[in-house]
Amino acid sequence: KVGAVGLDVFEGEGDYFYEDRSGAVIADDALARLFTFPNVIITGHQAYFTQEALNNIAHTTMENIQAYVSKSETKNRQNRKHRRQEEHEDRLLLRAPIRHHVDDGHRAQGRRHARARAANRLSVHNAQLATDCEGIVIFVNDTADEAALRKLHANGTRALFLRCAGFDNVDLDIAAELKMPVMRVPAYSPHAIAEHAAALMMTLNRKIHRSFNRTRELNFRLDGLLGFDLHGKTVGVVGTGKIGALFARICGGFGCNVLAYDVVQSAEALSYGVKYVSLDEIWAQSDVISLHCPLFPSTRHVVNKESIEKMKDGVMIINTSRGGLIDTPALVRSLKSKKVGAVGLDVFEGEGDYFYEDRSGA
Repeated sequence: KVGAVGLDVFEGEGDYFYEDRSGAVIADDALARLFTFPNVIITGHQAYFTQEALNNIAHTTMENIQAYVSKSETKNRQNRKHRRQEEHEDRLLLRAPIRHHVDDGHRAQGRRHARARAANRLSVHNAQLATDCEGIVIFVNDTADEAALRKLHANGTRALFLRCAGFDNVDLDIAAELKMPVMRVPAYSPHAIAEHAAALMMTLNRKIHRSFNRTRELNFRLDGLLGFDLHGKTVGVVGTGKIGALFARICGGFGCNVLAYDVVQSAEALSYGVKYVSLDEIWAQSDVISLHCPLFPSTRHVVNKESIEKMKDGVMIINTSRGGLIDTPALVRSLKSKKVGAVGLDVFEGEGDYFYEDRSGA
């Protein structure tokens, strides 16, 4: 009946929150059961836990204390309450814890077709499996380079169908030479990708992944889990096609200042209040940078040692586009030096050997 649950609070939390209970036994059976469900995320009462919120809590608390003290009618009484203020101040601040259907589609259209399936990813080494297949359907982790395309063509393949939007894994020049049309799915679900990018951004900012693991061990301390308010922060969007524009819209909903770079400006993105600037301005001004551009020779390693050096200290980088957009060694170095504060990757260089495979224990 309930598909998933996300809890930042629960009944009886008082005995657990802000405490490290690792190794302890949960006395409440219902609560103990919650921790056994994979579709339940429990965080340790950290919804408020951003630097801005803590600052506001401290500031408002001090104002309240001062307002209370100012009502004193006599100097002696004021002096007593000033002393009480100093003591109360310490207690308040310390108590704020400071931690995949092609077949179905054909049937739906009343079409008959012969089909052959291959479990292995396409490469020149297994292209013969498509012999006498006029068309083949491939995905992002298949390799349709010159050698593979020539072998496919020699064996009778005349068309290539991609189940994705990107086509950097296809040698388009060779496909054109062989008169082999390449068809893709340019907008299968831009919302899905944009929302996933936002989910990565939120997870990294609020340290949900770390909090999830901690609470499973009954550690409810908030050390190292401090985030920041997205409201008012600057988000840089590199590439404003459908996905990039939608991601910009999501960020605008958080109250972010959204900057964008693209060789072609999007009317949709502009309608969301996006401001187009140079790439250097994206690097220099953004608190969060999200990549939504295709992988071309001109965009390979667009995030590299030089561009990272231009970024703000502690910048967050999100990539849900193509792994080759980021120079991985440079990224690793910047993480070690803390120049880059957080990274959310749904793609990475060399991913073909891993994605859609169970490599447990490798």
